[in-house]
Amino acid sequence: MASGTFFFLISFFITVIFPNDSHAQPLNSHDKDRSEMLDAVHEIVKKTANDAVAAPSVNNPAPAPSTPESSTPPPLPGPTSPAKEIRTMEQTCALIGDKLGSVSAADCLAHRLTVSSGSSVNGIPILIKEYPPLPNRETQARILLLGGIHGDEYSAISIVFRWMEILNKFHSGMFHWHVVPLVNPDGLLQKDSQRTNAHHVDLNRNFPTSPTQDEWLQASQDYWINETHRDPRRYPGPAPLSEPESLWIAEEIATFKPDAVISIHAPYGLLDFDGPPNAPPERLGKLYLSLLGTYPGSLGRYCGDIIKVPIITIELERAGIMPEKQEISAIWMDLIQWLTGHVRQRTPTESSPKNLKTRPLPQ
Repeated sequence: MASGTFFFLISFFITVIFPNDSHAQPLNSHDKDRSEMLDAVHEIVKKTANDAVAAPSVNNPAPAPSTPESSTPPPLPGPTSPAKEIRTMEQTCALIGDKLGSVSAADCLAHRLTVSSGSSVNGIPILIKEYPPLPNRETQARILLLGGIHGDEYSAISIVFRWMEILNKFHSGMFHWHVVPLVNPDGLLQKDSQRTNAHHVDLNRNFPTSPTQDEWLQASQDYWINETHRDPRRYPGPAPLSEPESLWIAEEIATFKPDAVISIHAPYGLLDFDGPPNAPPERLGKLYLSLLGTYPGSLGRYCGDIIKVPIITIELERAGIMPEKQEISAIWMDLIQWLTGHVRQRTPTESSPKNLKTRPLPQ
């Protein structure tokens, strides 16, 4: 089936199955049908992404226009490229501790993160921590918390480790959390940390946000060339979900089915919001709501417009310096208060082992 047909089906399903309000009622037969169609939508997204990655035009893409300041982003490796050796959680924590001044290897290890099913271009695992439902406590919603989509935004990674410290002590079971402090390990772990991944692709411009792949290419290239003037930091890649890190995020959303996504960035010092309900948080801590709009291929547009999952983008004030301890706590408390009042479960919670699919640790 052609990619255009896949994305037409996505658009059709989306127009009929997603509610405009996140305060869902208990599931009836109609809700169950909608939930099953949601699964079908995600399968279409993943199938389209896999087809795109396997296409010859993706494995050997036309060179991206170069800029005087940088070289052309390199082509992606083909499917026969040797697999990278996946590092262990301990090795990954050691690398993170060597890079971040505010998170030591011991800090990272103390959280007992798990090696997820995803890894970076260079074989660094995407680590995840689950805070599951608790016995005798009804879970209000599932929340996916993502840090470090851009590898040079250090504070957006470090603050997630601080918030995990709070969850380690005070997880009440009200929310079922999947927490990913570092989505783009290759970007962080370069000698000079970079926004993009090892393929020089901006992961936050690599999501499927157009009805067809051709339209995605046209929209993403038009934005990259005419709006960013071929800024290599914002190169969207040769196809939607061409990158293992962005593909993993899409698959994590498809399997975990979060009722809200929280994505941490820096350094604009504001809040952005996409998707339902029509009552975004006015502020978290000192950060006030200032809607930036969405861009072709952005996670905000994918979540908020395409699959109708509310997403809060928290833009910290500085990329290289953490907020004060009091501000870290204030942002967190305001976030929990907003989630409590505005986000409810859309689909039934599966058992924890099915929700969090992990890969055995390498020997």
